[in-house]
Amino acid sequence: MVQQRLDRAQVVESAIAFVDACGLSELTMRRLGTALDVEAMALYRHVSGRGDLLEAMVDELIDGLFDDDLMTEDSHSWEEYLQRVANATRNLALKHPRIFPLIATQPPQAPWLRPPLRSVRWVEDFLSSLQRFGFADAEAVAAYKAFTSFLVGALLLQAASLPPEVLGDEEESSDGDDLSEYPTVARLQGLLMEDHAQREFDDALDDLIERIRTCMQG
Repeated sequence: MVQQRLDRAQVVESAIAFVDACGLSELTMRRLGTALDVEAMALYRHVSGRGDLLEAMVDELIDGLFDDDLMTEDSHSWEEYLQRVANATRNLALKHPRIFPLIATQPPQAPWLRPPLRSVRWVEDFLSSLQRFGFADAEAVAAYKAFTSFLVGALLLQAASLPPEVLGDEEESSDGDDLSEYPTVARLQGLLMEDHAQREFDDALDDLIERIRTCMQG
C-alpha cells in the first residue's frame, strides 16, 4: 500500500464523507484507512482514536455552520437571527443526516453546552446577539435552552424520516407491508406519507419565537 501525506483536516473531512456515504456504524479506523489508501496506524498520527475522530467531525461541521456566509451577515432583529440559525442548522442536518444524530448526542466539552449549538463560540454569539436586541441575561439563556431543544427534536425527527433513496440506500421501502390488521393506518397511509417537513419546521419555529416574545413582554 502506497503511503501518502495526510493531515488532521484531511482525515476528518474524509471521515465525514465516509459516514455520509456508508453510515456511522460502518466507520472504523481500518475502513477509513482503506478509503484513504493508507494503513490504519497512519491515522493515529492525526487522531488519537475513533472517539477523537468523532469529536473532530462534530467540531468541523459546527464550526462550518458558524462560518457560513449566511451566519456572518448582521441580522436586523432577534427573530431574524433565530430564523437564520434554525434554517442553517436544518440545512446541515439534511446535508449530513447520518452525522446529525452524532451532533445531537455526542457529549459536549462542558455540561452547560447544548447540542446542536454545542461550542463556546456558538453560545457566545447566540447570547450576545440576543442581548444586542434587548434580552436580559436570564431571558437570553432561557431562549438558548428552548431554541436548542427545539432544534434537536425537530431535526432528529427530520433526519430519521428521510427515505432510503435520499440517503443513497438500496433498501426496499415499507410501502408494501401488510396493513390488513391495521385498517385505520391503511386508510390514512397516504396522509401519513405526505411530506410537509419544511412547513412543519417553519410553523414550530414561529410558535417558539412567539413564546419567547411573550416571555419577554411578561
